[in-house]
Amino acid sequence: MQDYPRYITPSFPPFDPIELAKMTEQIVCRGASRKYTAFYKVGVYGGISTGYTIGCCLRCVYCWVEWSRDFPESHGKFFTPKKAFQNLLLHAKKKRVSKLRISGGEPTIGKDHLLGVLEFVKTTNYLFILETNGMLLGYDQDYVKSLNKFSRNLHVRVSLKAGTSEGFQKRTGAVGKFYELPYLAIRNLKETNLEYHVACMSDPRVMPSQERNTMLQKLKEIGFHGYLEEEFCDPYPTAVVRLEKAGYHLFE
Repeated sequence: MQDYPRYITPSFPPFDPIELAKMTEQIVCRGASRKYTAFYKVGVYGGISTGYTIGCCLRCVYCWVEWSRDFPESHGKFFTPKKAFQNLLLHAKKKRVSKLRISGGEPTIGKDHLLGVLEFVKTTNYLFILETNGMLLGYDQDYVKSLNKFSRNLHVRVSLKAGTSEGFQKRTGAVGKFYELPYLAIRNLKETNLEYHVACMSDPRVMPSQERNTMLQKLKEIGFHGYLEEEFCDPYPTAVVRLEKAGYHLFE
């Protein structure tokens, strides 16, 4: 674990996010099982049953999730797809909500687990919202195609982190050339006719206005003209620490 990327500092060496996804999968997945720390209902999306998983392939400076992102080996318990689905269903029924999601980490890490959960969701009338950074869906078009069979119950939210390679590397810790992958994910989703929308962390305190304009132009070039969900940094305790470690002081 000595070489496992944790959180960004001024001397942080950029990493390959696809390789980090593979490294992370070895830690947080065991066969088709994946690590979670909790299951509960939250108020976003009008109420949604949520499985809080572990592990990501980016190191965003404004990330709000617990330290399980940075130290996945020290947190969570393994759940099979069936057990994870049963917990999602339990809280959905208990709180009378009609949506499900996996949050707290990157759900596309551990393909067998995600597809296994979706197989169970497919037998219901619940909507599963797949929140993703788009790295793996941009890297592997076949992954996107494998989601198509779940289209009746699936909505994908792709979260963009940057409009330039420089901004991407600075704020995610990943090598800048990989910044195109989320845009490729959007293109792949569009071509597969899956339901999706795009979100972006465009807070002007971290993304310059010129970069935001570049991002909007890139979206236009790939044919995206839908609703854009723009996010802003919130002072979650973990986010404040990560921002400060990376040299940002947004909440002083």
